[in-house]
Amino acid sequence: MIEIDPQAVGLCSDRLERIDGWMLGLVDTGRLAGLSVSIARRGKTAFFRAHGLADVARKKPFAADTIVRIYSMTKPLTSVAVMMLYEEGRFQLDDPVARFLPEFADMRVLTGGSRARYDTEPASRAITIRDLLTHTSGLTYGFMEATLVDALYRQNGVDFGENQEASLAEVVRRAANQPLLSQPGKEWNYSVATDVLGHLVAVVSDRDFGDVLRERVIAPLGMVDTDFHVPADKLSRLAATYSLFRDRTLKLYDDSVETRFAKVPPLASGGGGLVSTASDYLRFCRFLLGRGELDGMRLLGRKTVDLMLMNHLGGDLAAMGQPRFSESSYTGIGFGLGFSIMLDPARAQIVGTPGEAAWGGLASTSFWIDPAEDLSVVMLAQLIPSSALPIRRELRVLSYSALID
Repeated sequence: MIEIDPQAVGLCSDRLERIDGWMLGLVDTGRLAGLSVSIARRGKTAFFRAHGLADVARKKPFAADTIVRIYSMTKPLTSVAVMMLYEEGRFQLDDPVARFLPEFADMRVLTGGSRARYDTEPASRAITIRDLLTHTSGLTYGFMEATLVDALYRQNGVDFGENQEASLAEVVRRAANQPLLSQPGKEWNYSVATDVLGHLVAVVSDRDFGDVLRERVIAPLGMVDTDFHVPADKLSRLAATYSLFRDRTLKLYDDSVETRFAKVPPLASGGGGLVSTASDYLRFCRFLLGRGELDGMRLLGRKTVDLMLMNHLGGDLAAMGQPRFSESSYTGIGFGLGFSIMLDPARAQIVGTPGEAAWGGLASTSFWIDPAEDLSVVMLAQLIPSSALPIRRELRVLSYSALID
């Protein structure tokens, strides 16, 4: 997978070896079953290592072609599909989503009460497509278990996850029937918004969302192992997923063979349904750094990608966000159209560059791109939840310390 000597693209080989030792430490101490790290600069892969096991019971090594559940790292791909339709003039970002999904007309916002009897007020304005892209729509996630609206999601089947048997359209309808957590545009709340965007893509395209994403984004980018399920001839490459218990031991969460991902799901989740590989996601990162182009294939205009990589919040997540589950820290971090945006490394208390775009997934996967440094980093693991270990922040420090020009 390595394409070039790290020194040729301004990376110190000796310092990159620190990443290797860090990875081995995570595996040897039993905190992770296995993981991989890929680093590319100036369009070339300069570092790749995989350590540990993709499946402990079957002693299957974590390798370059290991397939993992990327969960919320699906969101940036869905956002690209949305922006492709935007470029075609199908809608404007400030259009009310109810223009296409009428179930979101006349939304109401929770003001208090209980699941048995709660109070609401009318939304002050319509939810826009931009609100969905930036997670400022007032939607939420049921699994957070932090608010009454979260509880209503769980009670009423607003779940786009692995065990859902209803259609995408039906679960979006359920979401629209719940009160909003906040007024549209007023707060940043991590949410099912990107799943709603997947349904928007389907409605505007008049096609199945999964088919649109495969044909318009995944296939053109050459992401050959990325899909909403793992076909039988590739199943031997799928990793198992683990949870880290309080006693710091790993417990099986989802098997690599007896898994729902072995079947085509009834619902293609634009917010968290994809599986992928290190090389596939690195291609997606290169596409973003190429401002919409990869290997001569242009999917988005460069100004559109520039717009996606801008902060669309009034400030950082700490000013607009709620201190609940997220795949990012809050202070010094903003949000663009599909991923977090670094605003101020000093306030974020982490080495980095203003303008970086990043996101992660529930099973401890993560990526970031740094346009100023022409750098891409992809880390894949299969540990739930992603907050179990501070490996994302640790890898950032190790990776940036290797830059020498």
